[in-house]
Amino acid sequence: MRQSRRMTSAAPTRVLVVAHRTAATPRLLDEVRARARRSPCSFTLLVPRPYWDPETEEASATLELALPLLDEAASGHVEGTIGDSDPFAAVEQAVEPGAFDEIIISTLPARVSHWLRRDLPHRVEALGLPVTVVTAEQSERAPSDAHSTGGAADRRR
Repeated sequence: MRQSRRMTSAAPTRVLVVAHRTAATPRLLDEVRARARRSPCSFTLLVPRPYWDPETEEASATLELALPLLDEAASGHVEGTIGDSDPFAAVEQAVEPGAFDEIIISTLPARVSHWLRRDLPHRVEALGLPVTVVTAEQSERAPSDAHSTGGAADRRR
């Protein structure tokens, strides 16, 4: 029993972070920062490939944007990977080889989250690993405000 404790404490906890549109949001960065402070851990960001983007350009762009911010929040290197377009299948494939000890799922707010509508967090919990769900903050702006603040210049970016 002592030997297993020693092995557990020596190895950092391996955390799988599952996110797409919320991969660089303040709440997720805060959660990664807090998790990194609790105990030694390593992080991998898994971005499920959008079904409408089979060439993974959007997922690659998400990784490119989010990884430097996550590196800073984790105070170390964060790996990045692109997974299946079905977020549950992507997680299942990632954890199958026993590569992770816990999972953080970052989603959009409940009113717009396809992952929450598909009950992703509870389905992932059935894989037997601890799951933390981080929900991005909902905008306080009314939908009409979002259109009035954008303008043509924002649409060109």
